[in-house]
Amino acid sequence: MKQQEQSPGPGGDPLALLVPVRRVLWLLVPLLPVYVCGRLGLGPLWLGLGSLLWVLWLRNKRSKAARLTAAWELLDDESLGVTRGLNPQQLPSWVNFPDVERVEWVNKVLGQAWPYFGAYVERMLTEKVEPLIRASNVHLKAFTFTKISFGQKFPRVNGVKAYAKNVDKREVILDVQICYTGDCEINVEVKKLCKAGVKGVQLHGTLRVILAPLLPEAPFFGAVTMFFIQKPHLEINWTGITNVLEIPGVSDMSDSMIIDIISSHLVLPNRLTVPLKGHVNIAQLRYPVPQGVLRVHLIEAENLIPKDNYLRGVIRGKSDPYVVLRVGNQMFKSRTIKENLNPRWGDTYEFVVHEVPGQDLEVDLYDEDPDKDDFLGSLVVGLEGVMKDRVVQEWFPLSDVASGKVHFKLEWFSLLAAQEKLREAEKGLTTAMLIVYLDSACNLPRNHFEFSNNEYARKQKYASYPKVEKEPSAYVVLSVGKKFTKSKTCAPSKDPVWEQGFAFFIQDPHMQHLHAEVKDDERQCVLGLLDFPLHRLLGCEDLTAEQRFPLSNSGADSGVRMKLVLRVLHVEEPDPEAVYSGINSMKHGPVSIRRAQEAKPRGKQHKPSEGQQQSSQGHAVPPPKLLRKDSAANSAQRPNHAGHEQSTAAPRNPTGSAPRNPNLRTLQRIAPSLISLNSVASSCFDPYEGHGATDVVSGEIQISVQYVSSRRCLSVTVGCCRNLTRCSSTGADPYVRIYLLPDRRWPSRKKTTVKRKTLNPEYNEKFEFLAFLEDVKKRMLDVAVKNNRSFGSHERKELGKVLVDLSTADLVEGFTEWFELTPSGHPGS
Repeated sequence: MKQQEQSPGPGGDPLALLVPVRRVLWLLVPLLPVYVCGRLGLGPLWLGLGSLLWVLWLRNKRSKAARLTAAWELLDDESLGVTRGLNPQQLPSWVNFPDVERVEWVNKVLGQAWPYFGAYVERMLTEKVEPLIRASNVHLKAFTFTKISFGQKFPRVNGVKAYAKNVDKREVILDVQICYTGDCEINVEVKKLCKAGVKGVQLHGTLRVILAPLLPEAPFFGAVTMFFIQKPHLEINWTGITNVLEIPGVSDMSDSMIIDIISSHLVLPNRLTVPLKGHVNIAQLRYPVPQGVLRVHLIEAENLIPKDNYLRGVIRGKSDPYVVLRVGNQMFKSRTIKENLNPRWGDTYEFVVHEVPGQDLEVDLYDEDPDKDDFLGSLVVGLEGVMKDRVVQEWFPLSDVASGKVHFKLEWFSLLAAQEKLREAEKGLTTAMLIVYLDSACNLPRNHFEFSNNEYARKQKYASYPKVEKEPSAYVVLSVGKKFTKSKTCAPSKDPVWEQGFAFFIQDPHMQHLHAEVKDDERQCVLGLLDFPLHRLLGCEDLTAEQRFPLSNSGADSGVRMKLVLRVLHVEEPDPEAVYSGINSMKHGPVSIRRAQEAKPRGKQHKPSEGQQQSSQGHAVPPPKLLRKDSAANSAQRPNHAGHEQSTAAPRNPTGSAPRNPNLRTLQRIAPSLISLNSVASSCFDPYEGHGATDVVSGEIQISVQYVSSRRCLSVTVGCCRNLTRCSSTGADPYVRIYLLPDRRWPSRKKTTVKRKTLNPEYNEKFEFLAFLEDVKKRMLDVAVKNNRSFGSHERKELGKVLVDLSTADLVEGFTEWFELTPSGHPGS
């Protein structure tokens, strides 16, 4: 009986017999590629290449799915994701910046309306898009959407920032930070053979919305203009036959192509304008006059890290550095300097700047290699400070690397409608800008002309062709000198509408011309020609011409409507009330900015004389004020701001003595609230640590402190020390270590360079701590002077320290003081 139950007879379940057969087939599947390669006569190399491609595809697919799953988990429980210690770059901006508002009510509205939006889009795809795709090609007659689902994950607004200062009173500017991590699923099919689709999309970006002009009647603004300031981040999880797009390299190329399509419509300088009133000038809103021109002089770099190593790092080589500069969609790449860690370029680049704040100068340095270029550092320069100071010449430290800095000279040119400001071009630099707004064309001919040897003539072969009634698909090629640009191609029409804007740099408006060719995209022939001398704009009002320009070698009444605006590049004088506060240079946080005096020739620094030392120790001089940068010339001739002036700065105390002990009770009172800032650092911080030590003065240190609101950071400058304790017969090798308590983590530590064999070192080094002003006022600076002793030495390590209370000082105004150094950080008795 048991035997009959275990072995089914002929009338038993036939599915049970398929189980071992299925297992055998799965075991034979890995051998299928081997059989195919042998059948086709391919060698083992092809098999290995296919296996490698399969592994890379599988890894890329799993990585993308993991990122999408993590993003979904963050959307489901945002507070849990924050407490897990996310990277600050992944946090919503309202967590880091108080001027960005969290509009959670908008997300609730989007969540409620999302299913209805999905139903609307599904109906539009099936009723309108699907018939259009079927009619576009004979091979797509069987095209159909098999599944359309937008899922439960809806787009979110991570924050909204409104600009109320330094903007036109007739407009409202909003920066809306959009995040869409969707579980949408859209599948398509052609003849039940080709199946493709999308399952999961990630899109992140900052969308700027401009409501302008404001009106005294409903709806109170004439139009809505939208655009992305930078290219948004896009990641798509493909399915079906489009899985081939997941292959490394192909995936990046496909995503970049989609981003380029979005950029051609919604990324600066392209804008989407929706008019709400009939009398609004749409052309001016869609392509306004840029805010200015940034001229970047890439001078040199110093102390770059070596990347060319030989024998697996045994022999340290150098690097072949080059620089990539970006402002929005504009990008330039410098020439490569071979085998040099201190390269000099001396190159000049010019960028059109449309939105400030919004657009920044992004700089990346790379080491050129035959296989893959190595990263040498990066930085971001905020253009608000450059626009305010007009001319800036500084050494900018590089982020994300151990060492390296780049010397730039940045010039901000305003665009003026003043012919008297026009000057002759120097060394091939531009003096003006031509802005072309290409509106439309009218009455384009159906007779086709072809350009050959600067003559327009109808080819004989066209005479034998039958008359073609199809209207042209027109586009325009604009050129000034050697620069060419092409407009979009319109649908077949004799009266195409482009509504696009372009900008050209002009060296000599008296000699250069604007050349325009209207062409037919399908037949690749010229439909009309326009040659416009730019000197004619000099006689127009406001240097602007807006009219319908007739086309030559075209139809009798053919023309193109354009608006031509000529603007003169001019460096204006900076605002006398503006103070120089440095340039915002950060990539993943603030980095130190070296002042313009470092542009002086490098050489051995001379020590001050004895008389100068006595003057700095015995006389009180008012603390130095921040200087305004008037021009590049006086920036190089300005006295050393961080060294010469601060070395003679006196304490704020009217009695001339050292400042009193900071109030430690204040820090003890606010210490529990700081646990939320950094639990690790707070748990190990004791404000009374070392209080029982003998308060013997072991020297003095000069410190300058100021809060820089534009960069949201605390700037601490270590000037110099005097009368330090001798550690050996040669003196000491002192350096300064700084913590912003209660954060005592090793990555948060700031450290100066080591000065050898001296008891009166001069540093003049600046450090920055990223924090809000309200937070900084609740914290303390722990500044210690230490001796850089050798390994195994019994010399004294710590020479003295001081705790600087930041709660009682005016940090925005800043101060420069001498502090006594003691073993416990308390001033001596």
